[in-house]
Amino acid sequence: MEIQSLDLREQRCPMALLMAKRACATLGQGEQIALYVSDSGALKDIPRYLNSNGFDFEQQIVHGVTVFCVTKL
Repeated sequence: MEIQSLDLREQRCPMALLMAKRACATLGQGEQIALYVSDSGALKDIPRYLNSNGFDFEQQIVHGVTVFCVTKL
């Protein structure tokens, strides 16, 4: 199974958060998505959203970009 990805590096909060929410809402149980984020507001808001809405995630830095690897529980 290929992991979906969403590049939010050009988006600023609140648009980055809104787009992340929409993408995560499409996931079925056990499905994954990688969110590429650079905005400082989104780097705070996206993990808060994920923690409070039934998602498991890992945060990594890849080539200077923050990547949230999200799994729907």
